[in-house]
Amino acid sequence: MSQILFSCVGGNIALPDPGLVLVSRLDGGNLIVTPSREVWDRSELSAAELTSWSFLVAATAKAMLDTLPQLKDGCINYWDAGNWALNEQTEPKGTKVGDVHRRLHLHLLGRSPNAKDPSWKWGEAPKFPDFADRKSWAARNEQLTAPECDAVVERAKVLLVEKYGSK
Repeated sequence: MSQILFSCVGGNIALPDPGLVLVSRLDGGNLIVTPSREVWDRSELSAAELTSWSFLVAATAKAMLDTLPQLKDGCINYWDAGNWALNEQTEPKGTKVGDVHRRLHLHLLGRSPNAKDPSWKWGEAPKFPDFADRKSWAARNEQLTAPECDAVVERAKVLLVEKYGSK
């Protein structure tokens, strides 16, 4: 289960599960933003829910850029995730359908110009593993530290209020 770092009307900011971190902290870091209720696709959110969630996503991404030194001169990739939940090997095994098995969550993937992992080479598209290889591939990646997470959350809270008029 992902560790929730902050909750508000727009949803949650969370760390990815240990062992399923997509970008190691020094290569840019990885946080997850989920909407305020479970949906399989963003089109299922009301206008108000989508707006609040979008504010939270943008504030979190900007907070990562503002507070994480490893993202100096870097950027963020936004990735709607949930694809591995549709893999035939995911429980329950067999064919899946998106609106039943997928749960929308957006990965914020920090992209550092100094990334060491070839999957995150600056100026290239990310390279994700196949489902079967995801755990061994991600095992080498470190989560953001508690102080890094605290800094991101505190900055995101300020941005939500000052830039987006939200809470």
